[in-house]
Amino acid sequence: MSSKFIVKHAAVLGAGVMGAQIAAHLANAGVPVTLFDLTAKEGERNAIANKALAGLKKLEPAPLASPSRLDLITPANYDDHLDRLPGCDLVIEAIAERMDWKTALYERIAPHVGADAIVASNTSGLSIGELADALPAALRPRFCGVHFFNPPRYMRLVELIATPHTRPAVLDDLESWLTTRLGKGVVRALDTPNFIANRIGVFSILAALHHTERLGLGFDEVDALTGPKIGRPKSATYRTADVVGLDTLAHVVGTMRDKLPDDPWHAHFRLPAWLDALIARGALGQKSGAGVYRKVGKEIRVLDPAAGDYRPAAGAVADEVEAILKQRDPAQRFAALRASAHPQAQFLWSLFRDIFHYSAFQLEHIAGNARDLDLAMRWGFGWSQGPFETWQAAGWQAIAAAVSEDIAAGRAMSGAPLPAWAREDSRTGVHGEQGSYSPRTGQPQPRSTLPVYARQLFPERVAGEAAAAHGATLWENDGVRLWHLPEVDAGIGILSFTSKMHTIGAEVLDGVMQAVAHSERELDALVLWHEAPFAVGANLAQVAQACAAGQFDLLEATVEKFQRASLALRYARVPTVAAVQGMALGGGCEFLMHCSHRVLALESYVGLVEAGVGLVPAGGGSKALAVRAAALAATTATPAEVFPYLQPVFQNIATAQVAKSALHAIDMGYAQAGDPVVFHPDELLWVALRQARAAADAGHAPPLRARAVPVAGRTGIANFDMVLVNMREGGMISAHDYRVAHAAAVALCGGEVEAGTRVDEEWLLAVERREFVALLRTPETQARIRHTLETGKPLRN
Repeated sequence: MSSKFIVKHAAVLGAGVMGAQIAAHLANAGVPVTLFDLTAKEGERNAIANKALAGLKKLEPAPLASPSRLDLITPANYDDHLDRLPGCDLVIEAIAERMDWKTALYERIAPHVGADAIVASNTSGLSIGELADALPAALRPRFCGVHFFNPPRYMRLVELIATPHTRPAVLDDLESWLTTRLGKGVVRALDTPNFIANRIGVFSILAALHHTERLGLGFDEVDALTGPKIGRPKSATYRTADVVGLDTLAHVVGTMRDKLPDDPWHAHFRLPAWLDALIARGALGQKSGAGVYRKVGKEIRVLDPAAGDYRPAAGAVADEVEAILKQRDPAQRFAALRASAHPQAQFLWSLFRDIFHYSAFQLEHIAGNARDLDLAMRWGFGWSQGPFETWQAAGWQAIAAAVSEDIAAGRAMSGAPLPAWAREDSRTGVHGEQGSYSPRTGQPQPRSTLPVYARQLFPERVAGEAAAAHGATLWENDGVRLWHLPEVDAGIGILSFTSKMHTIGAEVLDGVMQAVAHSERELDALVLWHEAPFAVGANLAQVAQACAAGQFDLLEATVEKFQRASLALRYARVPTVAAVQGMALGGGCEFLMHCSHRVLALESYVGLVEAGVGLVPAGGGSKALAVRAAALAATTATPAEVFPYLQPVFQNIATAQVAKSALHAIDMGYAQAGDPVVFHPDELLWVALRQARAAADAGHAPPLRARAVPVAGRTGIANFDMVLVNMREGGMISAHDYRVAHAAAVALCGGEVEAGTRVDEEWLLAVERREFVALLRTPETQARIRHTLETGKPLRN
């Protein structure tokens, strides 16, 4: 990233839901933040901001990647602390969506803003140009819109909106910084009401509302249709409205109604009477406990507007519509939906038709090109494909003809014709090797050439866009592929698992050891990288088959091979770097613990979860934690007393705890304090390759093998057992839970030896292996494994 824009300190104006969570994500990135709000009328003057900070600890999903990041946020108020603004490089305004309130605040802060600071509004739809007019002329070139999506930590999209005064370098600097430092997917939107994602996304909700009523479908029925079956999130349509808040939805729809009087779809920019009635009585969705849905005990109920009450939710997709949706060919799928008389099929065709129509008509008014619109819908609304990608995959000409026919027949929501560019006889789509179509220029627009994007070796692509080749293969088997990128660094091998969900079976273990050997012979370093998940653990199907066949000698040999693969990564003569994103569970966690270096995406969920299937870590994980405890004890006056350093570790293993972020994984001891945390997952490989090259060039030497490790022994086991026995006798855990947790204690404490006994690495590996295989022989663990394979859920037996 060549941009020299650095944020040493930021200010967020407004400690509401969005402002507080934006501040939290800045803190996640290590940026000190001053969080401003109004001065409290009574008591402590920062009470409003303090209350928001306290709320951050309770929110789920957690806005803070580690509780310790809260220390980076300082509460403040506008009356006492505006003198802190000159030290802020970035000021983000995130107060309520009232133009008069925002402009009044701008007039107040303007004299205090630093000479080089960027000021941005997080408005979700107000005119950025009008907001700029409230600022002094000298500040306008450094002002723009920066629209985060909720929740800011997890939602990829940030829309960046310029005013006529905004200096281009300000946008480039901010886009580069948002991308790398906060991990965002930045899309440049035009200054129109609701920008790109909310404009299309809210229209899609309005279209669903319209067609639900027209076809007489239930809200739960529509949610069954508009979730994962069509590439949308599980919350689908009406559950999404509940999550967002029905009052928030009403506000955004109101903005469209008030600000877009000439929109050909304006007649549909209204909410149905039943939804207005819900809002009027305070049923605002998830935050109020009731909305379109309501939970009564364990039962989920859905509103039946005709009856004026809630009924049990049981919406399902009809068999004939299900059969259509399972068709692989998108062209055949859309043709069948349009031809079917079933109301559910007609709903889906109508919904897609009107979204295609609206997106094509509005593209030139809201976005620079079709790619920006499609990526905005992926990143802001969680769609697997944007509308133009879906249209292009289904056959551009056929869909364009069908949409035009429906418009002419009066079946579409608007009579506005498709724009001329969409009806060109030669058009096969909008995405291609040259870029994505821009109605404003009439030409395909290539991707941004900002230097920050050179860090994304395999950026997220839209369907139809040219994809980068995945390097040159050096060696592969059924479980892994070893390859490299000669144009980036020919000397570094990249090992990618090719098994389903990147599970670790015999073929992966063989592959890891072969890849390490190949790297030692012919390469300078080895990086373990593939798209998320990193690895979800051992191949349980293989384990279950061997148990059923009574092949416990084979299983013990496989466990030993697992341990050898982990040791190969740790003691390789070249650096080994684990590039981790998503789930790294069980054996995946053990592999990353054994690599010489780690680079973790922020959203990495790491843990030793073997207890969930009635087992203990035995791919070197228990050994590694025992060695780590001894290393921590060695820094104290009592180096042989390792038990205190095993207690939190034991708790995590016995309860199968998973770190909720990369920062949390470091706190839990699964990664190290110096491991880089990358916020943009598409930069993970680039950083890992740099890390590997630096380690190789620095003259990597493998660590010495652990030979005299003090262990907690039978005293430590007895201490853990006291707690476990009480829990078992009190009915808090089952007899088998006790057996599994006891085995974990034995593995961590080095077996039945005297406390303080010094053992070597092979001893610890033998102990964990013995405990693992003994558990595999029990009917209870075998039942847990089968249950997990069949249901995806743990069994308590």
